Amino acid sequence: MKYCDRSTDRTWVDNAVRLIEADTQRSADTHLLRYPLPPRWGVQLYLKDESTHPTGSLKHRLARSLFLYAICNGWVTEGTTIVEASSGSTAISEAYFAKLLGLDFVAVVPERTSAEKIALIEAQGGRCHLVGRPPEMYTEAARLAAECGGHYMDQFTHAERATDWRGNNNIAESIFEQLALEDHPVPDWIVVGAGTGGTSATIGRYIRYRRHATRLAVVDPENSAFYGGYETGDPGYETGMPSRIEGIGRPRVEPSFIGQVVDRMIEVPDAASIAAARHASAVLGRRVGGSTGTNLWGAFALIAEMLAAGRFGSVVTLLCDGGDRYAGTYFDDAWPAAQGLELTPPAAVLAEFTRTGAWLG
Repeated sequence: MKYCDRSTDRTWVDNAVRLIEADTQRSADTHLLRYPLPPRWGVQLYLKDESTHPTGSLKHRLARSLFLYAICNGWVTEGTTIVEASSGSTAISEAYFAKLLGLDFVAVVPERTSAEKIALIEAQGGRCHLVGRPPEMYTEAARLAAECGGHYMDQFTHAERATDWRGNNNIAESIFEQLALEDHPVPDWIVVGAGTGGTSATIGRYIRYRRHATRLAVVDPENSAFYGGYETGDPGYETGMPSRIEGIGRPRVEPSFIGQVVDRMIEVPDAASIAAARHASAVLGRRVGGSTGTNLWGAFALIAEMLAAGRFGSVVTLLCDGGDRYAGTYFDDAWPAAQGLELTPPAAVLAEFTRTGAWLG
């Protein structure tokens, strides 16, 4: 009789899971905010405010799920160096959890990542490794992890499978629970962007699993491959170009993007994303990020469609992160001008929508 016993001391693993779960217990669920629309419209818009997570963005949920997934799969243990390819926000959140567990963390990020985000990664104890072109992040992260004997977290592959989409207080379950006492507890639309595709996969699966009539719209910025891949049905679709809206948009269709659970995709110009972020910041009295602007542009267009059809109901989207991280880009007039982005036309569309509910975008 032969035995091959690879059992190890799971003391570190047990404690690591406990620390992550304890962090979850300390962090109350994020708020669902009402965005002010004219009551006569009969349509309510809600923002799931993910900026209130300890690391300030929607990516906190993803990082927590990725760490639990990697630890419980035996890929991460005591002393493992964590390496991730990220445009910024995921790296901030993963650095937080790595620090919580006493692990080294290296973020492979594009050179164009905002200085504010790099500072936040470093503030969490992480190190940044910059690459010239975003498509280089994947191979460089894998190379660094192999070189140091660490673990490449690979959010773009594992995002859709790391989260329990059936429930367990995922973002979709939280949205529907928080809507339970509202006038329209089952929204007509939920609108999200795609960076890895993990959030849209979780929400789309949950909607089907719970047999809700809600439809899922995914908004996509310029240069991103998700819209083109969805339109053509080609999972290998690539643009090879970076997104100017940090946190969403990718140069290729990522493995975690499940287009089959998406009911509609909306391509949003970058100027519109930035104008909508500025518009919402003025309405809410607080700055929101560019990806929130992308979400709102899509949500406003869908609300205008509902109004034109005489339908009442509700729409939900995400406030992904705060806008203070982008003081030197989206909220600095010099930056969009340098990018050749003209904000006046989309600002006029938003003003007309606010005034009449009509959509001219």
